[in-house]
Amino acid sequence: MTGQKNNVDVEVMTRSGYEKLKNELTMLRTDRRLEIATKLEEARAFGDLSENAEYHAAKEEQEKLEGRISRLEYKLNKAKIVDIDDIDTSHANLGTTIVIKDLDKNASYTYMLVGTEESDPKENKISISSPVGKAIIGKAVGDEITVRVPKGMRRLKLMEITAQK
Repeated sequence: MTGQKNNVDVEVMTRSGYEKLKNELTMLRTDRRLEIATKLEEARAFGDLSENAEYHAAKEEQEKLEGRISRLEYKLNKAKIVDIDDIDTSHANLGTTIVIKDLDKNASYTYMLVGTEESDPKENKISISSPVGKAIIGKAVGDEITVRVPKGMRRLKLMEITAQK
């Protein structure tokens, strides 16, 4: 799993992350496109498009939407889904759930290591591209890691690695 950065043509993600992106893409292609088309139609009714702020705002929103759709299509087309049954829990990998202990604060935290698009700190899902994710990937239980985070340097110890179904 740690060699995934070498292949830029692959977007490694969990099954749930893949499904989340697929659902977002479906929503953007249908509901959001329809909403923006309606906004554009309404803005056109105001007349002169060159000085029509509503029209320009809707066009800008449409450009952002199409950009997001393109990025999602690319990621989904390049997706390599990690099968929970194949996860090696001897080392921290994408899809594993880890328990780390902050040695400075004497506090423990549980996180699932996920792909960039799946990251959600509120749900205890951290990206393997985050500072902690990069530092912990490939480590084994008992390993100590020093990592720079936005609040400074942290000394962490990997306490547990599991794969949750």
